[in-house]
Amino acid sequence: MIYEFCAENVTNLEKAMQAGARRIELCDNLAVGGTTPSYGVIKAAVELAKPYNVTVMTMIRPRGGDFVYNDVEMEIMLEDIQMARSAGTHGLVFGVLATANKIDYPKMEKLLKVSQGLEVVFHMAFDAIPREHQFSTIDWLIEHGVSRILTHGGVATEPIQNHFLWLNTLIKYAAGRIEILPGGGITVDNRDEIIANLGVNQLHGTKIVF
Repeated sequence: MIYEFCAENVTNLEKAMQAGARRIELCDNLAVGGTTPSYGVIKAAVELAKPYNVTVMTMIRPRGGDFVYNDVEMEIMLEDIQMARSAGTHGLVFGVLATANKIDYPKMEKLLKVSQGLEVVFHMAFDAIPREHQFSTIDWLIEHGVSRILTHGGVATEPIQNHFLWLNTLIKYAAGRIEILPGGGITVDNRDEIIANLGVNQLHGTKIVF
């Protein structure tokens, strides 16, 4: 089982890894759902993770709010990918939508091009995509080499248990072609229930190991 610890900084990283975290999603500003951390934070996290053989995934998101980014924000994201790569990150976490809440294909292709050689995760922007378009989105992400989708399965303010049926539908559709990573409201107290209901081998959260 891979427990992915969502970390806002390096303060609790060693504690999380000692408690069983085997992957880190590193971000800043969790109050708005996470934004890009600094070069120094990424570099420090990578160094702290080495003795534990833990993977560090870096959030690439220029601001809170929606996932529709203008050209200036896109340039920021492209630069931040290069920055995260130079700081030693193992992978990247991002997502870009068009105004109709579908993937912005040209902008995603730009980001993926500069991300080559690093693992890529499409984050919870996925949950903003209408369900009727989520299957075709999964297919597109698979075709473009994305490793994993982080999803709550539905409205973020609702308990993840409300979305078990849809999460299981997504997992069945993905059929091992891409990883489905449940996240949002998962804690050390309810993680066993979620594993039992979804049959997954990885979970994501800020309280996933303590």
